[in-house]
Amino acid sequence: MKPRYVVDTNVLIAASAADPQQPKDIDATPADPGLRLQVWAWLDRFRSSEARMVLDTDNKIYEEYTNKLGFNDFGIQVVMHKWSTAATDDVTVQYDADGHGVLPSSLVPVIHDLADRKMVAAALEAASTYGVAPIAFAGDTDWHEWEDHLVRHGVALEPIIEPWSRAKFAEKKSR
Repeated sequence: MKPRYVVDTNVLIAASAADPQQPKDIDATPADPGLRLQVWAWLDRFRSSEARMVLDTDNKIYEEYTNKLGFNDFGIQVVMHKWSTAATDDVTVQYDADGHGVLPSSLVPVIHDLADRKMVAAALEAASTYGVAPIAFAGDTDWHEWEDHLVRHGVALEPIIEPWSRAKFAEKKSR
């Protein structure tokens, strides 16, 4: 585990779907139960580790989490655990008039998923304030598309189920 992470929402969703104690019948990617369990295992290790969770001071990242998951879902409980143990690093993210994270102009045409801009903005701010904070992701292959650009800006990525996500990205590119 790295010292801190920005956790993409898809990690919380897939882990909640695979929670061995209270699995949720929710739409999550990947669909494969074994891969979801790998995501759950990573998030469970993250929960019990000293690694910190990066959140924004305006709570827009948390709002996205709760838009997709309920209070009792495993992913939200991990966030609550990090908060209750003072294991969060809060960063100030600038938002545009539409509520999307403001990015350097060179990343604007690259990060086409507007909801992910707040994650990138949080990772950039965390890197300048605390040190590198990789974006952990599972089912969203767009991160691979943006990887070279993000790395040039000092944003690291941590694909939790990398063989699967790289294969899905290659498949998407070939279409």
